[in-house]
Amino acid sequence: MTKLSYEEKIEIYNKRKEGETLKTLQSKYGMTKHNIQYLVWLIDKHGFDILRTTKNKEYPKQFKEEAINRVLIDNEPIQTVAIDIGLLSDGMLHNWIKKYKENGYNIVERKRGRSPTIMKKPKEVKKEETKDEKIKRLEEQVQYLSAELEYSKKLRAVVQARKNQQQKKK
Repeated sequence: MTKLSYEEKIEIYNKRKEGETLKTLQSKYGMTKHNIQYLVWLIDKHGFDILRTTKNKEYPKQFKEEAINRVLIDNEPIQTVAIDIGLLSDGMLHNWIKKYKENGYNIVERKRGRSPTIMKKPKEVKKEETKDEKIKRLEEQVQYLSAELEYSKKLRAVVQARKNQQQKKK
């Protein structure tokens, strides 16, 4: 679904109220029938001002808990609760309920933004190694690599011997 401007949402609402079918609006605006119907119900309940949002709205924990309880405890339909409290999409309430159940029936606030730099671990500072340390490290590395090379040569020889043995049996 494409993001619609404030004017396009008003246009959809007006055309639907004039009697245009959901199917024609769906093909013209690339929205689902459900979303068009939800938009109309939302505007009917709250007016055009509900569409005027400049940024993502954050909802307090208590607000979310009340909405979730209305659905789970009072058995109200999700769509009705979402329209009643003025959510721009009933999918938000679906997500809240899903997260609520996943977290053991606890509401967990999603952390936003960057984590504070105080919490980050300081980078390890590499110390300068002396010539003797560097020589020792490089000698150990050469010794390890030569041992690895010897091992692979012996392994290759064993594999080759097995292949030769299998060919002789045939």
